[in-house]
Amino acid sequence: MATESHISVNGHTHVLYKENALSQEELIKQSEDFYKLLDERRSVREYADIPVPKEVIETLIKTASTAPSGAHKQPWTFCAVSNSVLKTKIRAAAEAEEKESYESRMSERWKKDLEPMGTNMYKPFLEDAPWLIIIFKKVHDLDADGKKVNNYYVNESVGIAAGMLITAIHNAGLVTLTHTPSPMNFLAKLLGRPSNERAFLLLPVGYPKAPTYVPDIERKPLNEVSEFYE
Repeated sequence: MATESHISVNGHTHVLYKENALSQEELIKQSEDFYKLLDERRSVREYADIPVPKEVIETLIKTASTAPSGAHKQPWTFCAVSNSVLKTKIRAAAEAEEKESYESRMSERWKKDLEPMGTNMYKPFLEDAPWLIIIFKKVHDLDADGKKVNNYYVNESVGIAAGMLITAIHNAGLVTLTHTPSPMNFLAKLLGRPSNERAFLLLPVGYPKAPTYVPDIERKPLNEVSEFYE
């Protein structure tokens, strides 16, 4: 009997899923190869003065937007900034918040934990990187009349999309850094975002400066980050 290409569920069309069937050997190899690729990913704070085509940024955002989301609401907006004047304004506002954090908000323990990372209140990468991608979460949507429309599992959905964006950036041969100046309200103001959006994460995107050095750190082994129940 032939398989239908689509069916109706609760009055909505469902299409046949196209399975990518792999042998056990292929499955193991593909998963190992992808792990090795991502294990090379590092957070980079120094960026080369090399342009990145807008088309690449568009594709990275489309990739991130394939992420699952609560009730398929896709509660995110990706703001891509290459304008140098705007990047300078973002850096100035971010450093003002970072200065306040380092001088009065952050505990001594927190600052001690950050020492191996070599971070401080100065964020030149916000101007040096050719692109900044600021992810905004939509706490709710707005209909044509301006009335609130519910979104679901917003933080979880946007967090997954952010992870997929970071993965896509690395896969493209570029580097990034997760930056979360707190509070981030200045980003919505500078970018003119609507009242239903909140800044979630800022990612500089570009090529690493040569040479660039990163902290000599190790990731926790499998047995420290997992439990198996067989």
